[in-house]
Parts: sequence; structure tokens; C-alpha cells
Amino acid sequence: MSILYNEKNQTFHLFNDTISYIMTVLPNGQMGQLYFGKKIHPREDYSYLLELNPRSMASCVLDGERPLSLEHVKQEYGVYGSSDYRFPATEILQENGSRISDFRYQDHRITPGKPKLSGLPATYTEAEDEAETLTLILKDPVNEIELELCYTIFSQGGILARSVRFSNRGTSTVHLLKAMSLCMDLPDCDYDWIQFSGAWARERHPKMRHLEQGIQAISSMRGHSSHEHNPFLILKRPSADEFQGEVLGFSLIYSGNFLAQAEVDTHDTTRVLLGINPEWFDWKLQPGETFQTPEAVMVYTDRGLNHMSQTFHRLYQKRLARGVWRDRERPILINNWEATYFDFTEEKILKLAKTATEAGIELFVLDDGWFGKRLSDRSGLGDWKANPDRLPQGINGLAEKIEDLGMKFGLWFEPEMTNEDSDLYRQHPDWILSVPGRAKSQGRHQYVLDFSRSDVVDAIFQMMREILKDGHVSYVKWDMNRSITECLSAGLPADRQGEVFHRYILGVYGLYERLTTAFPNVLFESCASGGARFDPGLLYYAPQGWTSDDTDAIERLKIQYGTSYCYPISSMGSHVSASPNHQVGRSTPLSTRANVAFFGTFGYELDLNRLSSDELEEIKEQVKFMKSWRGLIQFGTFYRLQSPFTGESASWMTVSSDRSQALVGWYRILNTANPPYTRLKLTGLDPDRLYTVREGKRILGDFYGDELMNVGLITSQKVKDTNVGFDFESKIYILQ
Repeated sequence: MSILYNEKNQTFHLFNDTISYIMTVLPNGQMGQLYFGKKIHPREDYSYLLELNPRSMASCVLDGERPLSLEHVKQEYGVYGSSDYRFPATEILQENGSRISDFRYQDHRITPGKPKLSGLPATYTEAEDEAETLTLILKDPVNEIELELCYTIFSQGGILARSVRFSNRGTSTVHLLKAMSLCMDLPDCDYDWIQFSGAWARERHPKMRHLEQGIQAISSMRGHSSHEHNPFLILKRPSADEFQGEVLGFSLIYSGNFLAQAEVDTHDTTRVLLGINPEWFDWKLQPGETFQTPEAVMVYTDRGLNHMSQTFHRLYQKRLARGVWRDRERPILINNWEATYFDFTEEKILKLAKTATEAGIELFVLDDGWFGKRLSDRSGLGDWKANPDRLPQGINGLAEKIEDLGMKFGLWFEPEMTNEDSDLYRQHPDWILSVPGRAKSQGRHQYVLDFSRSDVVDAIFQMMREILKDGHVSYVKWDMNRSITECLSAGLPADRQGEVFHRYILGVYGLYERLTTAFPNVLFESCASGGARFDPGLLYYAPQGWTSDDTDAIERLKIQYGTSYCYPISSMGSHVSASPNHQVGRSTPLSTRANVAFFGTFGYELDLNRLSSDELEEIKEQVKFMKSWRGLIQFGTFYRLQSPFTGESASWMTVSSDRSQALVGWYRILNTANPPYTRLKLTGLDPDRLYTVREGKRILGDFYGDELMNVGLITSQKVKDTNVGFDFESKIYILQ
């Protein structure tokens, strides 16, 4: 790992064993992009990579000793209006009405390790030799805005983390209208664009198309990263697949409104922008003030999509997630929501907990309905005190009884919301985001609290602290069940209303930071009506998230498969629920429901007391299995093998770091008549080692790693008079 600066040519080369990132100071003082990709040898002069000639007689050319048109130059942080007509990385409204900026190189710093971002989640290092950071200092000589472009290259893997800091060094107030975290100009457009999109209960489905001239983009304007689009995109060469080829991954460590965009110009160069969505964003930056963008992470590999994903997995698992739970195997839990919904008493909860204990489950989570006058979703949100009619001895009383059974106790909160029918709203109607004189939208019969205000966040912190302070709650499920509408804060003046969306997310991060600091042993799981805020920003505070409200095993194949492109298995909340499923009405075998949910944090979301004795025995075996293998599942190297989006079967596997063990999940979606022969080729194994392969208790035989990877496991259906097999069948193969 190294960052080299050639003073004569004013060229920077960031490299490790995997990648090179090269840039230079352009003749006009701005920063130009030269190369990002597989590592190349350091050399003094990269001037041959700098192409300055305009491509058209119609191009506008900046005056200077060496005239150039920025329209046709690859840049580090492009600005619209001075011969560059592409979408810019920043837009700054100045007092005279101008939006033109000119950021010229002034200086730079090269430092070991990685600096923290104030108030924002970001990747980190635990030793200085894990990474090195280059900070480029640029300044506009007219408006005196200073930019710090920050680049951190990690010692291992094709990873580059980027962020931008704006400082107003002048005497006039400006308004940041756009402040992207990343601007990346690529020399061609021969890429397939992959985004991860969907809706509630079908999140993060991969959508692919080839880049063409024009704009391709995904975004959120909902106040959170959203069910609809994830702040993550992939550009891959058309020939690349899961196992080979050149791939670029772009991920934004942020939980609010975002924009991810690729612009292909008519000369087939590509500009990628990633950062806070500029719509509804207007940050007033007064003299002496600074603004920090969220961090964006770029990953390069020439070894295919699986390798790109594994790079993100390692980084986000070990250098984004934090705290005592980062490296721990996660407890097997039962959540009462789909078992009882709002219809529960303490007696009913304890009866469910007793059965769960007998099955070997380790954690009981009490979901919505334990507080205030919360008998339905129409009341009580914001009144974070136990309902004495349901819990006569409060949370501590119930938690102690759960602990006496031998389980830990967890609790559901939705701290960012309130109902109109609540004591909180009656006392503080101005604490919600709303526009005076206009109708207020409700979602799930609730309003969004104004977390851009410190007094609101302080009040919620005090209520949650009171519940958690006695130490009986070991897990918190943090929910968020609606998007933001009528985004106006009573706590900010008119010229700062464009800051509310971002300040809201900063308020969420601030509350998380205070709670995780005050209660470091509590395991936090983020939830947002399922997967509406499953993003890297929250992994910094909560090492796992509720992947989707859809608990149907067959739907979860797609959701978990898509999620795995960026996020580690240890981050995916995955539960076994009732059949027929509550979301889609599908009936699936109990074994398949578990075989899908195993590849995540694992738990149950159903009424155990309504199951047969045989089903309870099966659950006991599932719990034993997960306890034996969760270390490998949650922290092994994960590979996607067969996509549920392209056929009637799906598969994935996880391999131990020493390649001595592996688990393979294989799933049939729909059965077919008289099907062809099929084999499943594995990957990631040691070709020279002999593996014993089991399916359940049945030993299939001993096979060398090269056999399993090149010949594969036979998965053909047996055929007699009829097919032996069924819809929604699944198998777990154990390799040792």
C-alpha cells in the first residue's frame, strides 16, 4: 500500500497489491482523473494518459497557457458551467447569484490510517498500517470555498473510500445545492449497470441494463434510503459474471435521500455520481462553517461479482460494523409479532417463551404493543413506558421472568414516530414534520418526529434510556415504518428548510451513537418497515438489520440473494415464519423455511404453541444445527452459485477461511415434469483436499475439491413412475 506524489508532474498514484488510482493536476489547476483499475507499475510520468484535445469544433475552451475544454477531460470533482456541460459533483449558489465554481489544487496531505467523519458513519481502521489517506486541498479563488477531497486506500483489497469536506473561508454566505461524495469519470461506457430495486416485501432485486448515451440513475426522496432503491450500484463488463471479469462496485454509507447516477456523453465516456440527493437539499454555509459529505466506497476487481461482494462483506463486517457484537455469533431469537400481533398478555408471552426455551432458542423479543395505550397501530407511539394492563410489573418484571427461563430479553422500539393519539403528540404537536396550514399525511396512522431538532432527540433518548438502564434488555429492534412527507421543521428558519432531510438523518445517527455508547452490550437490529433502510450507514451502529417484512422462504431467496451483492450474511435478519405465509399465503415445508433462514442471523416469527409435536422436534433440530454452524454461516466466505431470478432452482454456499468446511444451500422453486439431469458445481474449495459430503444424516461420499468444483454435486430428480421431488424442496449439504 502506498500513495506516491510526483512533484514535477503533479501526479498522485494510490496503489496496493490489487488496484491503482491515478490523478493529476490539470493545466488550469483543477484535478484530473487518469486511471482506476487493476494495479499497474508506478512510474514518474503518466502524461500519456492525459487527453486534453477538444473533440468538437463546438467545444468551449478555457483561456490559459494551455487551453483546454473541461467537457472532454476526465475530472475528480466536476463543476458545471465553465466549459463542462455534464452533471456536476457540486453546485454552490453565491451571493451574486452565480453558481460557477473553480476549485484549484493548493496542497495535499498524506497520512497513515483513516480519519473519522464528524457525526457520520464511515469505515475505520484499527491500526495505522491498515490504510493510508490522501487529502487534496482545493480552493476557489473567487468565492474562497475550500474543498478537501479525501481518498483512503486500504492495504488489502480493491477498496477506495472517498468523501468531501466543504469549508467557507470567505466573508460571504453561500448555499450548497449539491455536494456529492463521489465523482468518477471513466474512459468508456462498455458496462452493464446493475441496481438493486423493489418495493416493500420485495426489496433489493437486481436489475441490469447496458449503459447507453444519456442518464441512468436511481435515487430516494423519501427521507430514507428506501425499499425502492438501495444506495449501491455495480458497473460490470458485459463478459463478467459471478466468477470472473472486471467489476466496479459503488456504495454510499448513508441512510437518507441519495442519488446514484451514470451519465454517458456522446463520446462514450461515463461519469458516475454518488451522494446526497440534490433535490430538496440546500445547505446554508456561513463564513467559518464546514459541511462534510457522507462516505462513498468504491471496489474494483477483475475476478467477478462474487469477489466484489466478498470484498464489501469483509470491509463492512470488520471495518464498518462496530462494538462487542461485531465478531460474535448472533443469538437465535423468537419474535412474537407474527405469533400474536397486538393481541397478547404477559401470560401469553411467557407461555410462548417457555416453549421457545425448551426448543433451545436463546433470545425472546417483545415486539410492538408493550407501551402506552398501544392496542393497535393507531395510538401510543412516542409514549415509551410499559402498559401496566399488559405488563403489571413493567418491562423489568417481564424480562426477569424471561431470564429465569434461561433466555435473554429483547424489545421493539419505533423512536422516530408518534401517533396523533399519544401523550407525546398532545404535549408537543410542533415536534412533528409538517407544514402549517396544510394537510398532514399519515403512514400507518403515524407522523414523523422532527429529528432535526436536538430537543426532540434528547426527549426520546431519555425515555429509551430509562427503559434500558437496568440492563434487562439485551437486544433492541429499532423500527421505522413510514417515509417523510411535509418536510418542514418548526425549529429552523425559512432559509434553512433545505437542510431538514439531512439534519434528520444526522439526528438518527446521533441517537444511535448515544444509545450504543451508553449500552455497549446491547445488540441493536435496524428495521424500517422491513428493508426500507437496509444500508451501510446503519451497519455502523446496528450490525444486523431486518432484511424484509416478507418472511416467505421462496421470496426470501430473491431478497437475500440480491442483498448479498453488497451486505454480509451476518447483517441479514432472517426468520422462520408460519405456513401459510402471512405476506403471500404460500405454504412451504418447515425444513425449507429454515434452510433459507439459516443464511442470516436466524430466528423464528411464529406461534410455537400452535405447532405439532413433530414440528417442535424439527425446530429443536434446526436450532441445534444453527448453533453448530452459525460461525461458518455468518462469518465464512459467501458465494452465490445459482440465481433464483433466472431458473427454477437457486443455490449459495459459505466456506471457512481455511477451506476445511463448507455449507451449501440448494433450493428448488418449482418442480418440473421429466426434468433434465442437473449438477451443482461448487467453488472456493481446496482442489487437493478430500471432503466428506453429507446431506442431513446421509453421507453422500468423499470427493476431492476439484471434483466438487469441476464435476459438481448431482441434483437431478429421481424418476420412477412419477417425479420424486416437490415444489419448494431444499437441501443443505455439509462438507468437511
